[in-house]
Amino acid sequence: MPLTVLTHKLWFPPVEKAAADGLLAIGGDLSTERLLLAYRSGIFPWFNDDEPPLWWCPDPRCVLFPDELYISKSMQQLFKRKAFTFTTNKAFTDVIHLCAQTRKLKEGTWITKEIEEAYTSLHQLGKAVSAEAWQNNELVGGLYGIRLGNIFFGESMFSKVPNASKYAFISFVKQLQKEGVVLIDCQIYTPHLESLGARMIPREEFMKIVNANI
Repeated sequence: MPLTVLTHKLWFPPVEKAAADGLLAIGGDLSTERLLLAYRSGIFPWFNDDEPPLWWCPDPRCVLFPDELYISKSMQQLFKRKAFTFTTNKAFTDVIHLCAQTRKLKEGTWITKEIEEAYTSLHQLGKAVSAEAWQNNELVGGLYGIRLGNIFFGESMFSKVPNASKYAFISFVKQLQKEGVVLIDCQIYTPHLESLGARMIPREEFMKIVNANI
């Protein structure tokens, strides 16, 4: 099946047309309108700095249902002694920049300057949000993503000290659950996410939940 090439027209092909690896389309732009349409459609951008935008909707999809959040005994101990201070939307631009820098040092990053600018614009519209973990008034961990209705689409997280991102993530999931969020989209499977309770579900099931809660 040939890959769909996007132009300036604001649309995406049906997610069922994605390739086996989840790649759905190439091209287009990172305007706020296109990004919001993508997330509403269960699609996310993921590409390297030297590539045009690539748009994905994998099957199956890695997700976390808030009531399935797993908190290990070691993390429970950190919460008991309040090892970090948790906040939301206090340092969005710092969080996304540190996500980019941390990943660049490890294995390279898809969080280009263009991505940072696009998601900062979404943050200014109230659509992109961040969660932070602080230690001695220093930002040491956090994550960011897109909140639409009762779905949170996670994008990336970082830690400058052990367990800081986990602390922010767990705290944020608890907060989102209280706010009525029914699903956290984790996009791609990792053992780290699985250790927090994430699991794979069929794309069809994922899309039904998204369509019912956005």
